[in-house]
Amino acid sequence: MKKILTTVAAAALLWGVAQPTEARAQRALDVASTFPKNMVYLGEGAENMARLLEEVSGGKLKMKVHGAGDLVPAFEVFNAVSSGAVPAGWDWIGYWGGTVPVTGLMGAMPFGPTPEVFLGWMWEGGGLEILQKAYDPYKVKVLPCHLTAPEAGGWFNKEINSPDDFKGLKMRISGLGGKVLDRLGASTQLIAGGEIYVALERGRIDATEFSLPIIDKSLGFQNIAKYYYFPGWHQPASWNSMLINMDVWNKYSEIEQKQFMAACRANVIWSMAVAPGAQGKVLDEFRAKGIQVKRFPDSVLDRLRTVSAEVVAEEAKKDPIFKEAYESLSAYIKTAGQWIDLQQFQR
Repeated sequence: MKKILTTVAAAALLWGVAQPTEARAQRALDVASTFPKNMVYLGEGAENMARLLEEVSGGKLKMKVHGAGDLVPAFEVFNAVSSGAVPAGWDWIGYWGGTVPVTGLMGAMPFGPTPEVFLGWMWEGGGLEILQKAYDPYKVKVLPCHLTAPEAGGWFNKEINSPDDFKGLKMRISGLGGKVLDRLGASTQLIAGGEIYVALERGRIDATEFSLPIIDKSLGFQNIAKYYYFPGWHQPASWNSMLINMDVWNKYSEIEQKQFMAACRANVIWSMAVAPGAQGKVLDEFRAKGIQVKRFPDSVLDRLRTVSAEVVAEEAKKDPIFKEAYESLSAYIKTAGQWIDLQQFQR
C-alpha cells in the first residue's frame, strides 16, 4: 500500500516540478470536520488527506484540520463552507440531505452498491458530475475522498426478531436509513458522533448505529449496549468528502487543483485498504466482553429492503437531481453486476 501511495504522490509532485519556478507562499487551509479530531478512521481520514496533499505538492499545500465544534458545530459545516465562514470542510456526504436531497443517496444507498461499485460510479461513471451539479448553487466544490467499508447495522439493548421490534424504538440513525425505520414505527434522530454515547447512556435514545467496529469501539458503545447487529443494510458503502468554498477553490492554480485531486484519490485507496483487516479482532473483543454479535433475521432484512426501495423511489420523485443520480447509479450497478456475477465462485 505504501508503494501505491508513493507512486501517486510522485506522479502528482511532477506536475508541480513542471511549472515555472516562482516563489509561492505556503498555504494552510482551515478544514472544519464533522467528526472529532483524530477519530479513528473517519476523522483520521482528513488528517491522512492533509499528509498526502502536503506530500504531492512538495510542501506547498497544507491543511489544518479542526475537529467537530472547533470552528462550527458538526452539522453546520456545509452551510459554513457555502457562505465562506470557513474555507473548507470534511464530512459524511449524507449529512446534508435536508439541504441537498441527492446527498442522501450519495452518502449511502440502503441495500445499495458495494464499495468498489460505488467507487467506480462516483469517479468514472458520472456520479461526481451529478453531485457537483447539485453543489454548484451553494458555491461548494466537492471532492469524495474517503470511501467507508460496509458498516454495522447498529447497537441495541433488545433483540430484533421481527420488523415489529422497531416500533417505538428511539434510535440514532442517519440518512435514508432513518426514513426507512420511521416507516416501521421507530422514532429516529440524527446525533453527531461525539455526542452519541451520552445520548445512549442517558436514555435519550434506545439504540444507535454509527460506523465500523473499530470506530464504534472507540466511542464505547460496547459498554452500554448488549446486541450488535449486522449487516449494515443502510450503509453498505458510504462516502466522506472534502468541501471547499468555490471562491477559495478558484484561487488555486490548475496544477494545485490537480494536486488536491491526486491526494483525494490516494486517500480513497487508503480508506479502502485499512478497513477490512481491522474489524475481526474488534469483533472478537466484543464477544469476549459478552456482546452478542448477531445478524438481522431474514424476515427483518426482507422488510427493510422493501421499504428502502419505496423510500428511494419516493425521494426520486421529489427532486430531479436525486432522480438523475438514482437512475444513473442503478444502471451502473446493473452493468457492473453482470461481470461481478460471472466472477462468483460456487460454494
